[in-house]
Amino acid sequence: MIIHSVIFKLHHPKESSGEAEFFIEASKLANIPGVKKFEILKQTSPNNKYEYGIIMQFSNKKNYREYLNHPNHILFIQQYWTNGVVDFLEIDFEPL
Repeated sequence: MIIHSVIFKLHHPKESSGEAEFFIEASKLANIPGVKKFEILKQTSPNNKYEYGIIMQFSNKKNYREYLNHPNHILFIQQYWTNGVVDFLEIDFEPL
């Protein structure tokens, strides 16, 4: 199993149309084949600069690689992520 997570801060102001559109488009990533559990989360801790997180699971590395190269993922990165995210941290885990 692979757990793919990104935590990030958006360029768009909170509760703006840009923020809403970003999350609508991000939620569509859950429909890419191989994506298992998918969650969009908001930060509750004041201990870091990030505001949101997206976490998803894949059964194996093959599904994860296919997701990364899927045209819908690439399009999301080009159209929404690159222009909408100010800063991020990507972490990918697998069980020990």
